[in-house]
Amino acid sequence: LGNVAPVLGKRSGLNDFFGWMGSNFDPSVTWRDLEWVRAEWKGQLVLKGVLDADDARAAVDTGADGIVVSNHGGRQLDGVLSSARALPAIVQAVGGQTTILADGGVRSGLDVVRMLAIGANGVLLGRAWAYALAGRGQAGVAHVLQLIEAEMRVAMALTGATRIADITSDILSR
Repeated sequence: LGNVAPVLGKRSGLNDFFGWMGSNFDPSVTWRDLEWVRAEWKGQLVLKGVLDADDARAAVDTGADGIVVSNHGGRQLDGVLSSARALPAIVQAVGGQTTILADGGVRSGLDVVRMLAIGANGVLLGRAWAYALAGRGQAGVAHVLQLIEAEMRVAMALTGATRIADITSDILSR
């Protein structure tokens, strides 16, 4: 747990980590708290972890500049809805009113194309580059990004999309 050692100490274990994580979750947080953050923070405000259309509307109404449709890689709550399943309803609810980013379950260039096709304005990568960084450092990250790009190009070619803007729901099989 080297990435949290500065906070927990070098001899901390998994139980210490879970305790620390639990202490960072505040169940009393409400939309009013986000309104306060928005009033105090004049910069861009992007809210991550939105999986519900009503929450997406509330985020927009509260002044979020963007949302990230994310189930946090499924690590927070077993059995939670996947980002890809949640995305269409959220796009229908707030698409065009705010920037919609998506993450969770994105492992390939085809996954990136799929998220764009179902309405995301952009797609975030987590594990792919993190694993590449751990395995080969900067060269690993460069390599995984090249792979993602190549897979996107193949998916686009096979669906007739010549530009990112051409990636729309029309390329999906119904």
